Amino acid sequence: MILLILGLIVFLGIHSLPAFAGPHDSMKAKLGENGFKMLFSVISAVGIALIVYGYGQARFAGYMPIYTPPIWMSHLVLLLMVPVFVLLAAAYLPGHIKKRTKHPMILSVKIWAFAHLLANGEPQSLLLFLGFLAWGVFDRISLKRRDVAAGGPVAVDMSHAVRNDAIALIIGLGIYVLFVWKLHEIIIGVPVIS
Repeated sequence: MILLILGLIVFLGIHSLPAFAGPHDSMKAKLGENGFKMLFSVISAVGIALIVYGYGQARFAGYMPIYTPPIWMSHLVLLLMVPVFVLLAAAYLPGHIKKRTKHPMILSVKIWAFAHLLANGEPQSLLLFLGFLAWGVFDRISLKRRDVAAGGPVAVDMSHAVRNDAIALIIGLGIYVLFVWKLHEIIIGVPVIS
């Protein structure tokens, strides 16, 4: 479980850096915009690799569950996951969804983490999903403060809002269906419906 913890520290740590203007701005100044993005991407990739490998190791280590959720909870998770992929797509498509949720990607991470906490009671799952949920709450609060300091949130171009919302819905729901059908089992190793 050490690699999972290390991966969470690396991945969530680098993603928390923008909340701390001093270190974030000085790194950008030293490395330049492209250099910073490259370093950010490499560190994020290392963090994800450690999380995936560490979680996989922990799954097969045989840790006793801290709690065992009832079977019906998995149906609730299926329902809660419907907006997750739509919100992820909406993060890149300026529209009403993005404008109303302000930070759709962070909201999708929080819903994803919360939903998975309902269905997983093993220590490694609690560590993973509580870590991401805590980061999501922290980052949303940080973004709200940064928006206020900057004079308000960045304006969203609404010229293609309806089209972009429709695209986000189609892409998000399509990916959701693929995950329920097979992708979750292929990527995570666990079928959604068993």
